[in-house]
Amino acid sequence: MKFTKRYITIGRLLTAISFLFIQIPASAQEESKGGASAQELADKLANPVASLISVPLQNNLIYGIGPFNGSKYTINVQPVIPFKLSDNLNLITRYILPVVDQRDITGQNTHQFGLSDATVTAFFAPKSEKIIWGFGPAFLVPTATDTFLGTEKFGVGPSVLVMHQGKGLSIGFIANQIWSVAGNERRTDFNQFYTQIFLTHSYKSGASLGITSEITQNWQGNTTLVNLSPNIGAVTKLGDQVVQFSIMPLIPIVGPSESKPDWGLRAVLAFVFPGS
Repeated sequence: MKFTKRYITIGRLLTAISFLFIQIPASAQEESKGGASAQELADKLANPVASLISVPLQNNLIYGIGPFNGSKYTINVQPVIPFKLSDNLNLITRYILPVVDQRDITGQNTHQFGLSDATVTAFFAPKSEKIIWGFGPAFLVPTATDTFLGTEKFGVGPSVLVMHQGKGLSIGFIANQIWSVAGNERRTDFNQFYTQIFLTHSYKSGASLGITSEITQNWQGNTTLVNLSPNIGAVTKLGDQVVQFSIMPLIPIVGPSESKPDWGLRAVLAFVFPGS
């Protein structure tokens, strides 16, 4: 497999950061800004429709893609901004803007760098004590700066979240189906289903352990991709700023042989604003 020095360096850096966060004393994590405990914040961050402002930076490294053993580094900027519509209803908006650096994917010795397409989701989330749920629209926005990094299509479809959460335990799924409705007629239509199934256990220190499965079904290309990701995380502080850090392998379980990657690594640094 072909590796570039850049990706090896990034991988080592993410691994070093993960060990740094794992070794932070629990006493430094037990109470956070705004009076909420570290475990309470960890539980809120496990809830995709919690009324909490956060700005996750999700770093993804993937190796062994396609016939040329390509590699891809993606940083997803993923702000989550809630709006209170009434005492019993919130609107949770989630944005994903990917910045991609990929090599040897579209051909031997090729390189693309730039923005990929953005995804915007809005969940109407009624307040609930037992089963947490939300629904709303999902949008695909053609923000890609390179032909090979995007679809050149605008898409729309439904999104839904269902989960159960108790103190220290979160289990549920989030899903969307998006169809292209406008854009470059010469490009292939977009028709894709995505779901993420998650189980997370948090601790008083703000540490968390979990497992996530991501399933992407491309109906247009008749391909299915399934990843499995055990993960470890922690809520802590960088100065006065509350953050959550998590790291996980990306283990490909199902995928077409011509595009299924060999393996990957994900590290997430989320800036949290619990007092908002």
